[in-house]
Amino acid sequence: MKISGIRVYRVELPLHEGSYKWSGGNSVEVFDSTVVAVDTDAGISGYGEVCPLGSAYLAAYANGARTGLKELAPNLIGVDPTELGALNRRMDQLMRGHPYVKSAIDMACWDILGKASGQSVATLLGGRYGVDFPLYRAISQDTPERMAANVSGYRAEGYTKFQLKVGGNPDVDIERIRAVAAEMQRGDILIADANTGWRQHEAVRIAHSVRDVDVYIEQPCLSYEECLAVRRHTDRPFVLDEVIDDLSAVLRGVSDQAMDVINLKISKVGGLTKARQIRDLCVSLGIAMTIEDTWGGDIITSAIAHLAHSTPPEFLFTATDFNSYVTVSNAEGAPQRLAGRLAASPKPGLGITPRWEVLGEPVFAVSRP
Repeated sequence: MKISGIRVYRVELPLHEGSYKWSGGNSVEVFDSTVVAVDTDAGISGYGEVCPLGSAYLAAYANGARTGLKELAPNLIGVDPTELGALNRRMDQLMRGHPYVKSAIDMACWDILGKASGQSVATLLGGRYGVDFPLYRAISQDTPERMAANVSGYRAEGYTKFQLKVGGNPDVDIERIRAVAAEMQRGDILIADANTGWRQHEAVRIAHSVRDVDVYIEQPCLSYEECLAVRRHTDRPFVLDEVIDDLSAVLRGVSDQAMDVINLKISKVGGLTKARQIRDLCVSLGIAMTIEDTWGGDIITSAIAHLAHSTPPEFLFTATDFNSYVTVSNAEGAPQRLAGRLAASPKPGLGITPRWEVLGEPVFAVSRP
């Protein structure tokens, strides 16, 4: 089987709640998502998606994804999409870095492999554990009172894990953490996610100020070294996210005892192939994971579900369902949240079909001459 064509689409994903706010005064009202269709000479097509969280979160942005795909795609015509190791090696040879550009192609090729073999991606990634798995809900940055008020509504939807967006004024963030913590019930989990927004001295102060609160501290500072210094000043459980972008980062973190949990974002590491490598390493080393991506719609939610559902439950801290945050569906067959939990489709591949009426005409397409 060979890749015979690649088509790239752009779709806007507005948010149900109007906007999503995090550290540094950043916010997004509409997510700019890119959907990739990989066609083959066997008549099987696979689909992937990449959706950066704006342009001020990671070294990634939506137009960059499409520009990179335009550079990469012509050189993948004729490659076997089911030989995922060789495919990823070729992409890395063709384009140094820019893992988010490669992620949607890799995802689409996993979809093709599943369809060609008659197996779900979750089965190919190691097999499903249980019936479903738990999700977290991100609480967009707002006043302490409004953030606390959101908890009861999210809990009514079945969530028991809450990721609080902090990373602003330290005094206000302390109030945010305490206000939301007061709403927690037995069995709830609270994560204070600064998204790199605190200076080291601020993070140490905040961690000390909430030392009596049952809360996880997530990615307090921009650099690994700053986060490690904060980690060494607190006994609160610690999560690393933005600085965990490859296998070596995980190994360094384990060696330094820098974290208890990592956030594993599919596009940040280059796709499902490399995410699986990191997932399996973490399982071997005893590190729990939140499995997610930077953002996205139904296709990315499906990929998250397959990776999460094939992760041993004792190492799956939580996962996310981005398609419940947005008002536009870009694919049929995607998993839907039920009582705060999600399940991967048992159908071959990712189990989704793009909504062509939503995607419209491709931004560009390449094919075999």
